[in-house]
Amino acid sequence: MTDLSLLTIATMIGCLLLGLSVGAAYFAAMWRSAELFATGGRMILGLALSVGRFAMILGVLGGVTIQFGALPLLMTALGIVIARFMAVRRVKAMAP
Repeated sequence: MTDLSLLTIATMIGCLLLGLSVGAAYFAAMWRSAELFATGGRMILGLALSVGRFAMILGVLGGVTIQFGALPLLMTALGIVIARFMAVRRVKAMAP
């Protein structure tokens, strides 16, 4: 059986919180870039936000994997999925 030390548990919680914050930033950037594309606003900014959010996700998930391994990667991804759930819920609440 695997022994979960306090450091391992702290790492898992930290990765979950990292995923939540990265997910929140990702979906905020997605909302803003969709807003810019829909209104015909500054298209370069919308494109930069789109490319930037993909680079952010790749960088964070790749960095967590390289630094900590598979289980922290899954915890980070879980945080992103939870942030997605919260973003979808917020958008549904705003819809008429």
